[in-house]
Amino acid sequence: MKHFFAFWCCLLPLGLCAQRALTPPPADAPRQVARTELLLDPDTDEVQVQALPADTAVVLLIRHEKAGARTPRYVFQHYGANLHLRREVPVEIPSEFELQRLCAEPGIVYALFRAPDKTGRLLAVAYDAREGQIRLQPFDTKLCREVVSLKAMAGRLLANVTLNDQQHQTVLLMDVANGQFQFVPALYEPLDTELTSVADRPTGHAEFVLSQTNGRKQRLQLKRLSAVHGQLLNSEFVQAESERSLLTAQLSPPGDTTTRLLAGTYGLRDLRYAQGLFATDLTARSATAANARPALRFYDFKRFRHFFDYLKPSREARLRDRSARREAREASPVHWHYHMLLHELLPQPDGGYTLVGEVYTPQYNYSAYGNGLPMSPYSVTGRNSFNSYGGGYNPYMNYASNRNFVGFRTTQAVVCGFDKRGNLLWDNTFVVGSGLVRTALEEAVQPLALADGSLVLAYLLDNELHYKRISQSEPAPNDAKVELLTSATKQVEKVLEVRQPELMPWKTNEFVASGFQRIKVERGAERQVFFLQAVQF
Repeated sequence: MKHFFAFWCCLLPLGLCAQRALTPPPADAPRQVARTELLLDPDTDEVQVQALPADTAVVLLIRHEKAGARTPRYVFQHYGANLHLRREVPVEIPSEFELQRLCAEPGIVYALFRAPDKTGRLLAVAYDAREGQIRLQPFDTKLCREVVSLKAMAGRLLANVTLNDQQHQTVLLMDVANGQFQFVPALYEPLDTELTSVADRPTGHAEFVLSQTNGRKQRLQLKRLSAVHGQLLNSEFVQAESERSLLTAQLSPPGDTTTRLLAGTYGLRDLRYAQGLFATDLTARSATAANARPALRFYDFKRFRHFFDYLKPSREARLRDRSARREAREASPVHWHYHMLLHELLPQPDGGYTLVGEVYTPQYNYSAYGNGLPMSPYSVTGRNSFNSYGGGYNPYMNYASNRNFVGFRTTQAVVCGFDKRGNLLWDNTFVVGSGLVRTALEEAVQPLALADGSLVLAYLLDNELHYKRISQSEPAPNDAKVELLTSATKQVEKVLEVRQPELMPWKTNEFVASGFQRIKVERGAERQVFFLQAVQF
């Protein structure tokens, strides 16, 4: 694999090393502090990237399919803080398996493979980033159809999987050390159930938030389980007594034992759309009434200062005026039509939490032939995601029409600050350009908490890093962007094509960007590379 590694270079701050005449970067532009290139081709190579913030490392899993070879070759590559290659470890994966998901816990990267032709057969691969050792563990589950999401906790994997009946999902608990596994019976749900979770690694517990509906109203059920044995430890319901329905939510990370915040979206009559956000402090229950319900705080989008920043000022003024007139005559509120995907809650230095939610819209192509297939069969857990390339359930598909579902477009990212009790302190919005479309419903905008308490939201589009600095509700430009540099010299280079651009939060104040680039040198041949690039704010 040595021929894969091309070169490593440290890049000077933007403005000091221009690779060609570029628009001057913004005053608050990030520094591109390190870059590594690998001579890989997207037509023959597949690369998965996993950041390990606790270990200041980045681990790649590379699948190389050489012409004429019967089986592809896999290798783990381990990069350090300055993107130096520390270690390269090959791993033999039988040809029957295909990679499904990557995840990590401090010091260990896990890759989960599935055998498409052998129902329920999985293979877990654990790479120890500190010792350089690899463990392979097969699992013959019989019932598992697809792996939708994956989390790691204390040597065990918690996988949200769909089942062979094509109607239900559950959680599969796998012990990588001894090969034992079990389906968690307390989490056997229909495919259209929304499911989020947080892992409490010190206690070995995992908490899940599930949506439940009778078709008219929707509530949430919280379940705490042991990640060691899979037994149900506690269960509780959270629901609204008014006409509101709770759609989906995130639980605060379990590090602070004095706080248990639940924040999410709520809707009105149409359960497909979010009307606003809600928050509640689950610890604030009556000490004498075990069944006392926590107080729910609801925040209609019209209460937000920046939610409608994506509109022209005149249109926003008309919308707010119409909403105020309806409220004055005590009419039913304006019903918003927003889909929202929530990120996990981020703890803040002051003890509160930040919630990031992406507003998205399904995108379609129109064809006279109809009956098209989506570009990707699955979205994230519980997002009505099941569709197996022509079979299964996908609510965005209409096989009888000429409208073909092709992906999800993120239009804006909403950021809200809550205190420990669920009070909304501030809000902001990052308005996103029109080109940010993903074939699966997954996080397109990445948040990065900075050491000074502020936040950066960013995404990659082609060869440009688009970003916005968030300092609570203070306004900031939505169009800040910089181009990724490919050379530390004055040699003129042009990026002709970018494939699979990816951005991940990494170290303090740093993202790691990655993807395939086709680069043209002014007087020289093109080069096709896979790059890793550290971007520091």
